[in-house]
Amino acid sequence: MREFIVEADGGSRGNPGPAGYGAVVSDAATGETLVEAAEYLGVATNNVAEYRGLVAGLNAARELDPEARVHVRMDSKLVIEQMTGRWKIKHPAMKPLAAEAARAFPRERVTYEWIPRERNKHADRLANEAMDAGKRGETWSPATSRADLDTPPAAPAPPADAAAGAARVRAALASASGGGDVAESRTSVRGSAPSGRAGALAQGAARAEDSAAGEPATDAGPTSAGSGLAPDAAGAGAGTGAAAEAGSGADADRRAAQAVATPSAGWAPADMGAPATFVLLRHGETPLTPQKRFSGSGGSDPSLSDAGREQAERVAEFLARRGTVQAVVASPLARTRETAGIVAARLGLDVDVEDGLRETDFGAWEGLTFGEVRERHPDDLNAWLSSPDAEPTGGGESFAATAARVAAARDRLIAAYAGRTVLLVTHVTPIKTFIRLALGAPPEALFRMELSAASLSAVAYYADGNASVRLFNDTSHLR
Repeated sequence: MREFIVEADGGSRGNPGPAGYGAVVSDAATGETLVEAAEYLGVATNNVAEYRGLVAGLNAARELDPEARVHVRMDSKLVIEQMTGRWKIKHPAMKPLAAEAARAFPRERVTYEWIPRERNKHADRLANEAMDAGKRGETWSPATSRADLDTPPAAPAPPADAAAGAARVRAALASASGGGDVAESRTSVRGSAPSGRAGALAQGAARAEDSAAGEPATDAGPTSAGSGLAPDAAGAGAGTGAAAEAGSGADADRRAAQAVATPSAGWAPADMGAPATFVLLRHGETPLTPQKRFSGSGGSDPSLSDAGREQAERVAEFLARRGTVQAVVASPLARTRETAGIVAARLGLDVDVEDGLRETDFGAWEGLTFGEVRERHPDDLNAWLSSPDAEPTGGGESFAATAARVAAARDRLIAAYAGRTVLLVTHVTPIKTFIRLALGAPPEALFRMELSAASLSAVAYYADGNASVRLFNDTSHLR
């Protein structure tokens, strides 16, 4: 069965304002552009334009092969979440567009993935070409488009989640038995289409940019039983999982497929090369930790307490005995840099700083207990716990903003440390983000995880896009 990648985008200069969409259909196996589509829409909103781009891309893919599988990639969190059914479609203008998109292919043959804007440049350029043409009173034409030429070829990037990784393996398995030939192209098709050998190279990241999009992440909130979790001791995050490529994408696909088709005895992992392994260390205690106060990136930036420094020393001793950590990366906040410095000195390593690993900014709640926030700002707190786009009182970070930042940092680190074991010294929000996404758990799982000061967790990321949680909230080294 053939497999296509559909990338779509839409924009509005004014929201609502002059709008247009762009869509690209490419061969999943070769990356060759098969179809480009774009149109000026007149006055419309961003979201309507994005949906129109999705519909155009799916319809173009169906014209090529109505029996194909399709992997959709867009930088609109709203469209992706609504089309997967995770979010409800409330806007009346978008309901018929979503229904039209759903009719293009059977649901089981379409997968959706959110990608950051910089990885959707081809479709974005097409949308802007369409808007520019409309401004001139002209109609966009594929013959004059330079979007494909002006868009640098994207470097192979890791699959965004376990579902995308599974799609790659499935496609590689299918390649062993061959695939159908691509249908002959129409006027807007770029070149002839080769035989189909699918394998969707989905790209990692998770940056929520739509005003109605995002995923929850909280550093302080109720457990399922309703009690308060310590700020910087509860959790948070969103985004999509990612993994580093080992060798060429095609080789990784074939290795993964071979492992599935001919499994080794027992539960041995597939031979896809060494994973990128993140050992996730929550910093040691600060004076605020035992008091269960909100302590994010917008407050007093406390240093470790004496107890916290002792915890860091014990972590250092434990990791030195293990001898597996090859690099140390820390959040820029004082408590994480201090913890990382103690551990790195014992390991003989330097400390790199990654800004994306910092804790959530809790705004006016910094330094308060959960109970104090509920008493002083009950409406804001309830909204914050219920919506990924709600901000803490005083303009702190929303869950969606934190999730986007953390997920982008994760992807940078996976690319930088492919095949290596790296210690990430960070906070509750980033750590729970890594764990939740690796497990494919829903956002509410964040409220059901306890994460202690100076605890260790670990996640490995493989070449096929899958992630494996190897450890969570281990404090045995502190006893």
